[in-house]
Amino acid sequence: MRIGLISGPWIPVPPPGYGGTERVVESLARGLAAAGHEVLLAAPSDSTCPVPLAPRMRPSEPADLGLALSELSHVIRAYDGMAGMDIIHDHTLSGPLYAGRPAGVPVVTTIHIRLAPQAVDLYTAIGKTTGIIAISRDQVSRSPEVPVTKVIHHGMDVASVPVGQGDGGYLCFIGRLSPDKGILEAIQIARAAVIPLRISARIQGPEEQAYFDDVVRPALGPDVEFTGPLSDAEKYELVGGALAFLNPIQWPEPFGLVMIEALATGTPVVGTPAGAAPEIVDHGVTGYLGSTDQLAGFAAQAAGLSREACRAAVEQRFSSARMVADHLALYEQILGGTTAGERQGTTS
Repeated sequence: MRIGLISGPWIPVPPPGYGGTERVVESLARGLAAAGHEVLLAAPSDSTCPVPLAPRMRPSEPADLGLALSELSHVIRAYDGMAGMDIIHDHTLSGPLYAGRPAGVPVVTTIHIRLAPQAVDLYTAIGKTTGIIAISRDQVSRSPEVPVTKVIHHGMDVASVPVGQGDGGYLCFIGRLSPDKGILEAIQIARAAVIPLRISARIQGPEEQAYFDDVVRPALGPDVEFTGPLSDAEKYELVGGALAFLNPIQWPEPFGLVMIEALATGTPVVGTPAGAAPEIVDHGVTGYLGSTDQLAGFAAQAAGLSREACRAAVEQRFSSARMVADHLALYEQILGGTTAGERQGTTS
């Protein structure tokens, strides 16, 4: 099968640091190629994913993150290079609506964002001509009017993640410096549990810098260590040494890749049951989910959970091999013409 993958213009594939969508695209590209398929990737020209790159792509444009003109220009170049593909999987917002798509080539897209009202309008229109993949059942349940073809959970290369011992005597938090990520709640939980906390967070833009300066920095202390973004190796070392990974998310996050990364190191997740968290964390087995005021008690209990069970859950349910197999099954169904008008609310 000749498969075209389109990522966004702002971050290379794989990303040098933050970039959840780009991590998923790289894992999918590698897995599809390893399965013997011909993969063409439309991504920034400084991408290092080991599959052929579409011609005429430009370098990544992190300063233009989120700008419509940047994405539209990228989409035009991407589709110009996709002639001859059997199917195209587009991970951008605007691409599935582009009128210059190669004639006769089916397109599928993944919803990587929260389905706010404007996004519902967008994906309702996209669904008329394009197969739509959701990344969690929770995401689908919040906007049932969007014609989702299939739910496919994210996966990752579990073998590349070392298993930690959880012997560092601390809790950890990794995420953007945004109030809805729950960083302030994580600090409060760790203090209530009387367990040191280590935080790795990226500060992006003046709004996040102001939140750090005005809210987060005053909450730091000798029991709360803050670092900037880490490399993958440093991240896995940090998380693997933790008693638990805190994820007191304050919004319905569609998936939460960082949770499966934590579980892959053997570290249980303690967080709120918002968004897709209940689809990832098995309460009492691979972590604990509860209200914010319950999480300090759960954090103290997390050391008693089986780290082997945490790792096994990712190997069984969130591996890149499972993700690739699910996508291939969908591609084959679409090429066979069997998915038109179908809607599935469960993972395969």
